[in-house]
Amino acid sequence: MLKRPFSYFLVAAITALLAAGCATAPPVQEMSDARQAIAAAREAGAAARVPAILQEAEDRLGNAQGYLNRGDSAPNWSLARREARAAKEIALEALLRSREARDRESGAAE
Repeated sequence: MLKRPFSYFLVAAITALLAAGCATAPPVQEMSDARQAIAAAREAGAAARVPAILQEAEDRLGNAQGYLNRGDSAPNWSLARREARAAKEIALEALLRSREARDRESGAAE
């Protein structure tokens, strides 16, 4: 039988506890990240250049906030976390597409 040192089991237990703790904590960082990504997309002109994508990001952030408003429970937080992460990814897509459109506009003007 293979023997493992006690420290191996201690590290495994701490890792499992941290992973479980992340799933049951409110998604504060994810919400903040999504808000910042949406703000960056807005500053890059996404509202004018890719409004549908920006709106989708804002809708997903709204969904996340709705889950948070339903109460402090792990299932609501998990759903809020998922929606906030999706909002961030969509906002980053809006940011990228807005910058690409801006670059095309400035290239055509030259």
